[in-house]
Amino acid sequence: MAQAITLWLLLRGPIVRSRPWLRYVVLGAAALSAVSLAVVFLLRFDRVLLRFPRAAVSWVQAIVMTWALLSLGWLAALAVSRWLMRAEKGHSGARRNFLRVARGLLFAAPAAVVGYGMFIQRLRMNLREQEISIAGLPADLDGLKIVQLTDIHMGPFLSVVELERAVEIANETRPHIALVTGDLTSFKGDPLDDCLDRLKRLRADAGVFGCLGNHEIYTGSEDYVTFQGALFGMRMLRQNHQVLRFGAARLNLAGVDYQRKTEAYLQGADKLIVPGAFNVLLSHNPDVFPVAAQQGFQFTIAGHTHGGQVRVEILRQDLNIARFFTPYVDGLYRRDNAAIFVSRGIGTIGIPARLGSPPEVALLRLRRA
Repeated sequence: MAQAITLWLLLRGPIVRSRPWLRYVVLGAAALSAVSLAVVFLLRFDRVLLRFPRAAVSWVQAIVMTWALLSLGWLAALAVSRWLMRAEKGHSGARRNFLRVARGLLFAAPAAVVGYGMFIQRLRMNLREQEISIAGLPADLDGLKIVQLTDIHMGPFLSVVELERAVEIANETRPHIALVTGDLTSFKGDPLDDCLDRLKRLRADAGVFGCLGNHEIYTGSEDYVTFQGALFGMRMLRQNHQVLRFGAARLNLAGVDYQRKTEAYLQGADKLIVPGAFNVLLSHNPDVFPVAAQQGFQFTIAGHTHGGQVRVEILRQDLNIARFFTPYVDGLYRRDNAAIFVSRGIGTIGIPARLGSPPEVALLRLRRA
């Protein structure tokens, strides 16, 4: 839709009318848009997907998504450009030349921004440290370190080397608990075994635990990830829990499979609560937080949103796609005496870029309020 509006406005605009050769450029872009829409439609069918290597399909999808994102940027640039053209009429000389240069830069900006998100910020992984203050936290849990890896999406746009670096960052924190909270890969055919092989290197005093995400459902790998993870000590908590002792304190770590929006959240999860323990819930989907707090989980750890993945702040408003789906996009949120932390994760989906939401390994440190 954005492509169609942008191209229609360009064809009608004075820029194209004054430069006939630009009409061919715009018509070529229109043809590319038509082809991209056809590709998106065809890729919805498994019988089409199975005819091509998984990496090739991922690249095609990325190109289509990138083209759509660039079109939105050019649509905004076109709107501002038309305003600048009207401003030119009232000026002459150096100011008019400046406005012409500004118009040219407007159309270069979307490509520059997307390129930065793809080739720089997407690869700029960091350690995010977050203190979690909890009222009534047992004294022996004060200072407990939990490291979280989530939304790895290993495949064409996240290499073995990048995942190894994430595991190194996690291990350097010397955590008490290590967590992997879903979406190890994106699609069938992605290198799941390579991902699991690197996760073997995770180390934590009390062990490595996890929960499953929506992409484990899409790839049909829920049981495989659970079994293979257990072989090297990564326990996937699937409607299950594990009580961990730290001094005189007990931490009850519970986990659930991906909670679909079409069903009631956390059915039966209240049975995983351990009275007298500090109860922590692992859920890939952060939308469960209000229900988790109501059931008695003092702390929920989630992912899924990628922190919006592509975020733009305009007039102090944080604009990103994830906000249309959940109020819990990135970071720490509270409700009564409960808290949730939502990590931006490591990988990407759709477009292989991150803007305003760099990849992270999250280190959560519990503190007594």
